[in-house]
Amino acid sequence: MSPLLRSRPRPRPRPAARLDDDAVRATWQVASLLIDYPDEDQRLDLVEAVLPGLPDELREPLARFVAHRRTAPLGELQAEYVETFDTRRRCALFLTYFLHGDTRKRGMALLRFKQTYMAAGLELGDRELPDHLAVVLEFGASADLDAARRLLLDHRAGLELLRLSLTDLGSPWADVVVPVCATLPPLDGEGMELVRRIAEQGPPDEEVGMTPYGTPGFDAALTDPTYRRPGASGSVDLGLPTFPGRHSPSHLEGQGA
Repeated sequence: MSPLLRSRPRPRPRPAARLDDDAVRATWQVASLLIDYPDEDQRLDLVEAVLPGLPDELREPLARFVAHRRTAPLGELQAEYVETFDTRRRCALFLTYFLHGDTRKRGMALLRFKQTYMAAGLELGDRELPDHLAVVLEFGASADLDAARRLLLDHRAGLELLRLSLTDLGSPWADVVVPVCATLPPLDGEGMELVRRIAEQGPPDEEVGMTPYGTPGFDAALTDPTYRRPGASGSVDLGLPTFPGRHSPSHLEGQGA
C-alpha cells in the first residue's frame, strides 16, 4: 500500500449539507482564483466579500488560505507554488494526468474537455490545456455547473489524491482543494481503491510522439520557452487557459453585491 494512504488517519472534507447551486458556484469561483498561480491580480478583496455567504465548512478553509495569502511574501508564495505543483506528480493540477499520464488516452481525455467547453459556447486555443483544475472550476462557476461537475466526477480519484497529497505536505493550498472536494459526493470503495492504485503505481508511462491529431499539443509545450512562467527558475508553465473575464468573474461580483 502507498505510504501516502498508509500514514496516520486524516480527516476527510465534510460534505456540505444541502448545498444549493449558488453556493457551489461561489465556492468553485473562489477556489479557481486561489488555486491559480499567485500574482498581484488575484482579487482577494472580491474573494473576501464572497466568503461570508458560504457554509462554515467551505468558508473556514478558504478564509484560512486567504489570510496566508495576505501575509506571505509574494515571491515566497510563487516559489512554493512552483515547488508544489510543478515538481510533484501527486500534486498535478491537470486532472487527466492522474489517470492517463502523457499517453494517447490523455490526448483523448483532453479533447473531451475541449468539446465540453465548445458545447457551452467557449473555445480554447490548440496550445492550451483545458483540464487545469482552475479552468474546470471557473467553467462550472460561470458557464455550465452540471457539465463541469461531470468532468470533476470523472476525475474524482485524481482530485482526491491531490487533496491527500497537499494535506500530507502541510501545503496551504490544501485549504483550497478541501472545500472543492466537499462540494462533491464522497468516494465509494471502488473510488478509493482507484486512488490507492494511482498513489502506488503513478500515472501511465509517457508515450513519446503519440499525441493524436486535433488534441492540445501538451508535449510540445514542455520544451517551448514561451511557456515558462516568469520567475519560476526554469519551471515549465503548461499554459493555463482562461475564459473571457477570468479576472472579473461576473458570478463573484453578483455574490458580493
